[in-house]
Amino acid sequence: MKKIIFAVIAYSFCMQAASAQSKKNDWKQAAIERAGDHLMISLTSDHWSGAPDSISSRIRSTSRGLAFAFMINKPFKTDPHWSVAVGVGISNSSIFFRNTSIDITAKGAMLPFRNLDSIDRFKKYKLATTFLEVPIELRYTLHPEKEGKNWKFALGAKLGTMLNAHTKGKTFKNKDGATINAYTLKESRKAFFNTTRIAATARIGIGNFSLTGSYQLTSFLKEGAGASIKPYQIGICISGL
Repeated sequence: MKKIIFAVIAYSFCMQAASAQSKKNDWKQAAIERAGDHLMISLTSDHWSGAPDSISSRIRSTSRGLAFAFMINKPFKTDPHWSVAVGVGISNSSIFFRNTSIDITAKGAMLPFRNLDSIDRFKKYKLATTFLEVPIELRYTLHPEKEGKNWKFALGAKLGTMLNAHTKGKTFKNKDGATINAYTLKESRKAFFNTTRIAATARIGIGNFSLTGSYQLTSFLKEGAGASIKPYQIGICISGL
């Protein structure tokens, strides 16, 4: 009788252990097969470091960026908390200035920034750049079986090539601020800018929302075209799929 009872207890323990192991394997498999953050949309506040005071003091706080990326997420089979993601994306940065013009069509070696405090100028004026990018991230997910409801962290980099650089001024006004007309001027040229850039990136968030930041490691302008400006961005990222 005792042998029968012992055998039943031993069998029960074995079944519980097998069930726990099966659940563990199912959890790992589900984590490995999770969709991950494929579509990434970032809205950022954009800034320049390294710019002289004569330029940085004229940059408006409304400067902003918008980026889209589609990434493939590959969890590590040995530890599904970790994954690596790589993809392709496009980003735009618009730096807005007050009482300034930037002559990107100039023929000299240096990019001219002109102070227009005492003469007619545009009410709204910006320098916009657009890049095609290849982002890569090393990601950590606290609970990979609950992808959309837990803490996520990512460190990475972006390699980009410039598609366009242009200035745009809207609504011409006189030195006293009165509107002269609704004239709009747009000029495009990439000659003064480094058309290849490398930026370091970081993200931290919960579920589909995260804080994101990037810092450009390469100079914004070509050597000899101006100060060694390094753009950086801080904002929010919405991810999904």
